[in-house]
Amino acid sequence: MAGIAVIGGGVIGCAAAAWLAADGHAVTVYERRAEDRHASAGNAGLLAFPEITPLARPGVLGSVPRWLMDPLGPLALRWRDLPALTPWLLRFLAAARAGQVERSTAALGGLMRGALDDHHDLARRAGLPNHLRQTGAMDVYDNEASFRAALPEWELRRRLGGHDFEPMTADEARALVPDLTGSFARAVLCRAYWMVDSPLAVLQDLRRSLGDRLVAGAVTAVEPGPDGVSIRLADGTTQTFDAVVVAAGVWSREIVRGLGLKVTLETERGYNTTIPEALVRLPMPVVFADHGFVASPLADGLRIGGAVELAAVDAPANYARARALRQKARAYLPGIPETGGTEWMGRRPSTPDSLPVIGPHPRDRRIVFAFGHGHLGLTLSATTARLVSAILSGTPAPAPFGIERFQ
Repeated sequence: MAGIAVIGGGVIGCAAAAWLAADGHAVTVYERRAEDRHASAGNAGLLAFPEITPLARPGVLGSVPRWLMDPLGPLALRWRDLPALTPWLLRFLAAARAGQVERSTAALGGLMRGALDDHHDLARRAGLPNHLRQTGAMDVYDNEASFRAALPEWELRRRLGGHDFEPMTADEARALVPDLTGSFARAVLCRAYWMVDSPLAVLQDLRRSLGDRLVAGAVTAVEPGPDGVSIRLADGTTQTFDAVVVAAGVWSREIVRGLGLKVTLETERGYNTTIPEALVRLPMPVVFADHGFVASPLADGLRIGGAVELAAVDAPANYARARALRQKARAYLPGIPETGGTEWMGRRPSTPDSLPVIGPHPRDRRIVFAFGHGHLGLTLSATTARLVSAILSGTPAPAPFGIERFQ
């Protein structure tokens, strides 16, 4: 069998497949469980172009002990999984050094620069309806101290990403978002954020564009050979292709290790609740910066979610985290009902330096990696798709995102 196999039917894999198909390639996408609600389908719907700063930063490290004291706070660690998570945590600490933060921010800023154009190009290539709208987003801060502490990060985003921002008083913020009646001290408006009406609809439309190119099948191994690259399925069968794209989220790490390579990849599990009949009306997403979550107006309803839970990929969900976020949101948006809606948990595939892995196998350019996007899967899906197609055509990959950094 010739053509290209894409392993993973989330937004990254489907976007890459759609771009490759538009470039004239025969593509087959293998998805382990098509019925799953991927992280890319359950997110807040933001195209977060300004979010170029990595999660590992000195200011974040200073807050970690306080966050971990609150089992339902913005960061939680499932302690029984600590031994398995330790390599990721150690590299996370190393990534928080000032020089590395600067390099990571510059790299993500460069990747974001053409991301909006890439989304428009992907929509044209795949025949997608227009899901995009520019809304801006507002970050609110409980007190003057947390607002002041956040300003250096906003300045870094402006310097390395070109994204301007507007500091606001609480009254100025409420003039833009009248339902934001709870108590807070300051806010920041950034107009560079865009949204989609429904992340799930984006994924479904990408899958529809692929038609029968999307097939059910869990890929357990990738095996390069002289006559092509074979994939081995869970049922023991194999298929051989000209090239393979590994875009299976956190499950990519087993495939990578089977190829004799290393990667430090874990899940930042996030939670949300989507409330179809919420009376709250938001003209834009509102980020509660001191608590690590967002309230986002989607076609599916008001979605309240975020935070980070570090745990094994197969650990049971703790939906008390979703309920805690909802209760915190009600302090700012009292119109949110106490009950109702749908709770969800998703697994963000995350690297310690917040840079996705986008690039070829160091010894075999027929195998291309595209995973580890963390909180930016939807945002960077079209750009990743463009890069994957270019890499398979022989264009050099952007160096900061190569898997070589883990070897």
